[in-house]
Amino acid sequence: MDNVQSAQALAELVETWGIVPFFRNSIPGFSIEEHTPPDLWFSDAQDGPWEWKGPVIRQTGCAYGKFFQNKAAFISRTWFPDFANWRRDGYDFDARYDDGLAKSADKYVFDLLDGQDSLLSKDLKRLGGFGKKGRKGFDTIITRLQMQGYITTTDFEYQMDKSGRVYGWGVARYATPERYFGAEFTDAVYRREPEESKARLLTHLSALLPEIPKQEILHWMG
Repeated sequence: MDNVQSAQALAELVETWGIVPFFRNSIPGFSIEEHTPPDLWFSDAQDGPWEWKGPVIRQTGCAYGKFFQNKAAFISRTWFPDFANWRRDGYDFDARYDDGLAKSADKYVFDLLDGQDSLLSKDLKRLGGFGKKGRKGFDTIITRLQMQGYITTTDFEYQMDKSGRVYGWGVARYATPERYFGAEFTDAVYRREPEESKARLLTHLSALLPEIPKQEILHWMG
């Protein structure tokens, strides 16, 4: 993985590698954090990895979310159907819930989002009644649904001041993969057995990381 110094370089990396973790993890050298100059992470003078996320998602049409070890990663639209098929174990969400494999709190949030094309996280929280005096555990639910391949982040949106300048942290916009990718995803996601999708992901990652034992890659995959 070469040094990443622009949103364009990161977009090209996502398209080439297919799976790119955002933060340092159990596989040495396999993260944007380790291949981006430190001074770009919190710079007032120029955009860095935090600001690149939205443009990269929009340019590549990839998925972004907490997909591995509860940490964020980009997954290209080519590889996301295999990821979702494996993590869903072949279940759509309703079937998972009917078989007692999903929590009622997860179904509550999933159903709210599934009824929309997409929602900003703050709007999903508001619709769901999450807050200091309301429901709890929103972030945990979202992470669990992302890890299972049922929700992805489709963009990050920023507040603007009166002068038209953006400020603050980007607010995540969520959607189900079915809504975000459309037929491209729904036609492919359950095409294979889940274990075949897992094997394809492992083979792909092993080719990208030939010096890393397969067991270490499997551990990171989760």
